[in-house]
Amino acid sequence: MRIFPRCLLLIASALVLSGCVETRFESPLGDNIETCDARWKGLWFDADETAKDRERSVTAFHVDDGCEFTLIEQPEPGGALKRTRVPINYVHAGGNDYLVVSEAAVHGLVDLKPPYDIDPPPQKAFFFAQYRVRGDRIEVRKVDSAKTAKLVIDGAVDGTVQKGRNELHVFVRGGRAQMLELVRKRDVFESEPSMRFKRSAQDLQDFERSLAKGKH
Repeated sequence: MRIFPRCLLLIASALVLSGCVETRFESPLGDNIETCDARWKGLWFDADETAKDRERSVTAFHVDDGCEFTLIEQPEPGGALKRTRVPINYVHAGGNDYLVVSEAAVHGLVDLKPPYDIDPPPQKAFFFAQYRVRGDRIEVRKVDSAKTAKLVIDGAVDGTVQKGRNELHVFVRGGRAQMLELVRKRDVFESEPSMRFKRSAQDLQDFERSLAKGKH
């Protein structure tokens, strides 16, 4: 699996730098899926990123007025910018907020093999994450693959688990209603946020101009 900037953890909810750990779901979360959460609009940075991190490379994401999510990367200070658009979906259920991203949306960002012991391989799969907006801050909790794998092994949910020395691949089967019931009734997310983002006071144009000048 490629190692890529921390902001992409938000998109794939799949990367652990010590190895390859991911959980995929057969269906999205229910039927009430939205393509926009206006609270995400703006320019965002990793709140845990240090000044030394920013000296090596710059990564941010921007959500425009049309709710299009664009990852912005500058691997070298003053260098060319790379922009990657990724479709993000949002679900609000039971007082909680969730991200839903299709596996197809992250092709090229994440290298994934077909789910273990599923023949034929599913045509679609999805990643989930739970988020909380607090003013100009967003906290994101990834799926805890170890906890989800245990649910599969114990027979509490239907799916498959493949575990190696530094790898854990989980696939959870079920329809939309079952996926929504799963996140409502089961503890499948990490106990603490794994990602925190802060909204920038800059607009996108000013930010990109500052990157071109090597100032950020």
